[in-house]
Amino acid sequence: MRAAVYGGPRDVQIADVSEPGEPRDEEVIVRVALAAICGTDATEWDHGPVLARPPVTLGHEFGGVVHRAGRSAGFATGRRVVSGAGVWCGRCEWCRRGRTNLCAEYWTLGLQADGGLAEFVRVPARTLVAAPDELTDQAMAIAQPSAVALHAVRRARVEAGESCAVVGVGGIGALIVAGARSRGVSRLIAVDVDDARLATARALGATHTVNVDDGDVAESIRSLTDGIGPDVVIEASGSPNAPGAALAAVKKGGRVLLVGLQGAPRELDLLRATVNEVELLTTLAHVCQEDLPDAVRLLADATITDLVVDRVIPLTALVEQGLEPLATRSAAGKILVDPTS
Repeated sequence: MRAAVYGGPRDVQIADVSEPGEPRDEEVIVRVALAAICGTDATEWDHGPVLARPPVTLGHEFGGVVHRAGRSAGFATGRRVVSGAGVWCGRCEWCRRGRTNLCAEYWTLGLQADGGLAEFVRVPARTLVAAPDELTDQAMAIAQPSAVALHAVRRARVEAGESCAVVGVGGIGALIVAGARSRGVSRLIAVDVDDARLATARALGATHTVNVDDGDVAESIRSLTDGIGPDVVIEASGSPNAPGAALAAVKKGGRVLLVGLQGAPRELDLLRATVNEVELLTTLAHVCQEDLPDAVRLLADATITDLVVDRVIPLTALVEQGLEPLATRSAAGKILVDPTS
């Protein structure tokens, strides 16, 4: 079979590799329908390895069909499934508390083990969720990033009737907008540098948009919330100045959630945060057995997938049409990959 094998910086080869062997009792061999790529994949290709352990087949966002299943896997051959990709031990302190994304032995398909940018992939059955027949292959491919977005919304405790600003509405940010809208927020502000992304965010439910180039971001956000700031600001861009802007924009007693990963330490006005009793929260990945089923339910709204997916490319064009646009931040939305072409 063909697979996207990562060897190191600027080294991804579309190679012929052996198919996975027979699954163990609690494993499934999935025939991949479509996979998606994200900033993590682009970072590994551009200047990794950061998290990846090469040589490894990339791909932690994918869905497909059960090709073969182990005796205790709980999935029948031919069942359509989405993958959470993150694998947990089930025994450590964090797993016992239900925070499996913080597992002491956590590892991820497509980074530390062969993933879904291939025709077939070996998957622990507990990381899979059955997909209803009406869920499209494209929607299945973005279920994992949707779960990441919904975990962020849950961590931020976004509630109906609140106001929320999302800074950075690219791949994950756009899905966070959709997730916040599903919670029934009263005022939903999308912030980005790209007008096309802002238009997508508005179509996903944002009531207001702010282009970063138009002036002071914090002041623009506060002006859209009667001058007091939103209840919640979710920072999903990873831009160096964005955490500070988020803290400056949020209302007294509000919450700031950091999603975007920072490449270096940042200076923050913690005095302002303290005297305003602002909660500063963070988020990582998702809790597979909680957030992934929620993602499947969210994506039952087919318009979300239609709005966030930019293109479907063949596996043979992964670098030129996929990883490079992501690395240069020129991709307009989620890029999906057909492993059979």
